[in-house]
Amino acid sequence: MVKLMITIFIFLVTRSARAQSSDDVSWAKRVETGSQVVTSMQFYFHDTLSGSNPSAIKVAQPQSSTNSLGGFGNLMMIDDPLTEGPDKNSKLIGHARGMYGQTAQNDLGLIMVLNYGFTDGIYKDSSFSLLSLNPAMQTVREMAIVGGTGLFRLARGYALAQTYWFDPSTGDAIVGYNVTIATYI
Repeated sequence: MVKLMITIFIFLVTRSARAQSSDDVSWAKRVETGSQVVTSMQFYFHDTLSGSNPSAIKVAQPQSSTNSLGGFGNLMMIDDPLTEGPDKNSKLIGHARGMYGQTAQNDLGLIMVLNYGFTDGIYKDSSFSLLSLNPAMQTVREMAIVGGTGLFRLARGYALAQTYWFDPSTGDAIVGYNVTIATYI
């Protein structure tokens, strides 16, 4: 009985996902390719460390001070807005929540452990998870997508990140993301 109920639930979720228009949002494109759905997305990540309401805060640091670039050992917890365009006032489409930490002693290398949750269109209440090294000084960084929920259940793929704007005095940044995600139908 439970197996039958699970099968019916999966059928209804799949049918509902297929019934949605791929033109529902301007920042993503969804293409069914037989047994897979490939989704391409373009959005912006706003990481704000400064001001009275930062979206990223330091939650841990090493006991001894280091002279490394970027503060080896620092750990940040984030709730960063995701927007359709690079302007902070452009349409909010979700949040990146999780943490990143400085893992490299001699350059700026961040370990990213983040959940990208969406609040817009057919992707509302769906998310993907990223777990990867972000070599932040490279112009374009490729990071691994390792899972997801909702329309991104069983996700695998990659994210290409490129810094759009950075303020070295505060650490605030806007990062453009181009994401390709494959899921099963």
